Amino acid sequence: MFLTISTTGSPERPATDLGFLLHKHPGKAQAFSTSHGTAHVFYPEASEERCTAALLLEVDPVALVRRGKGKGRGGAPDAALAQYVNDRPYAASSLLSVAMAAVFKSALNGVCRALPDRAREPLPLRVEVPALPARGGVELVRGLFGPLGWARVDAVAVPLDERFPRWGDSRYVRLVLEGEMRLVDALRQLYVLLPVLDDAKHYWVAPDEVDKLLRAGEGWLAGHPEQKLITSRYLSRRWGLTRQAMERLELVRLAESDDLEVESVDNAVDETTDTEEKPVPLAERRREAILTALRTAGAARVLDLGCGQGQLVQALLKDARFTEIVGVDVSMRALTVAARRLKLDRMGERQAGRVTLRQGSLTYTDRQLKGYDAAVLSEVIEHLDLERLPALEYAVFGAARPRTVLVTTPNVEYNVRWETLPAGHVRHGDHRFEWTRAEFGAWARQVAGRHGYEVDFLPVGPDDPEVGPPTQMAVFTMAAADTEKTHGKTHGRTDRESGEKTKEAKAA
Repeated sequence: MFLTISTTGSPERPATDLGFLLHKHPGKAQAFSTSHGTAHVFYPEASEERCTAALLLEVDPVALVRRGKGKGRGGAPDAALAQYVNDRPYAASSLLSVAMAAVFKSALNGVCRALPDRAREPLPLRVEVPALPARGGVELVRGLFGPLGWARVDAVAVPLDERFPRWGDSRYVRLVLEGEMRLVDALRQLYVLLPVLDDAKHYWVAPDEVDKLLRAGEGWLAGHPEQKLITSRYLSRRWGLTRQAMERLELVRLAESDDLEVESVDNAVDETTDTEEKPVPLAERRREAILTALRTAGAARVLDLGCGQGQLVQALLKDARFTEIVGVDVSMRALTVAARRLKLDRMGERQAGRVTLRQGSLTYTDRQLKGYDAAVLSEVIEHLDLERLPALEYAVFGAARPRTVLVTTPNVEYNVRWETLPAGHVRHGDHRFEWTRAEFGAWARQVAGRHGYEVDFLPVGPDDPEVGPPTQMAVFTMAAADTEKTHGKTHGRTDRESGEKTKEAKAA
């Protein structure tokens, strides 16, 4: 993808001031890493009379496909050749907009400490985009850029093949814009309108895209005759977000028509009164869902397998119904942190008798973990290689055999809702996999069938109608016959045996 911005000047106001405004030195060629390739900034010409800055985005088509998998992320649903052989690396699109925002961030914000007055003044600009996909053709290009104050909007359709004119034109145009324009306004218009003309985005459109649109559209979008089309396409036709953006743009228009501040028009809510609830962190919702499931199961003696730094153990200790809590983790460092979190060294004897921290691997059987009411595997299985899951399965369901097992794991379908998560990435660098709801369901049902359990599934966090909840939880309950066989004797052990167990060495 290629874009050039040119300006002219004089000895008094040299054209090379463009370098100050873009925060990129005309004498250097610079490269910047992006999530889908490398952005190069260089100056084909740089003199007092004329200066041209070029942005070349070198897209890695393989990375684009790998990181674009999944609904809403721009990845095609089929693993076909078309995923690799397409126009994405060459035609201006949202990829170029994102690169502009990263490389020319200060210029997009109108910031130039070296030449603040120059940044606020119109410049004689020429912008050229050699290959711009335009769903709507040349007329739409002119309809979008024409009302924005450009003296010249030259959009020329690119033929499918110059040797065969009868084939007609492609959906691409060569765009040239010329006129007196502030650099910040030109960049913001391009940032919004490039993906609008392409009518596609390579990433999931989250609610914060409304704020991005309004920031970039400040001063020109509210009064644009194609405001509705721009807003709808920019937000990927997500009606709820489009309606929200249109309402806010109408407030801007009303405020401008009456020469008022937007805040003075939108004054229906007293902002001195905080009526908005703060969102509950997902980790907290997960712990609460686990505690609720354990209470429902009537569990008193609980294993926290893969207890990490002890957050769930700490929550369990606050409820007197949980009379014995054992935290197990392979990491001694994590157990040390957990011990500090729980203040084991200062805990009263009675409270300390309820909790034990033990080092152990969850892929090996441990006879000391048998006979408990419940075991929790919270955000654990995704940290194991898939080939090691059968070993964990046997250690927990085949050997330890608690009455109830709770397993939580990320729902990979929900990842498209994480605005800060690059396409195709897992939520944590140590995750070996993340499952869809169907994949998790299939695994859990097979495990339950092999070991005499029944399984139900519960959502954790907001249950999105399209992609489900951020966390999925399986509740395994041992069948009645297996419960009597496995727990009949163990549950009736003496207080002396129970006391001996609670005196095991605690991790420090």
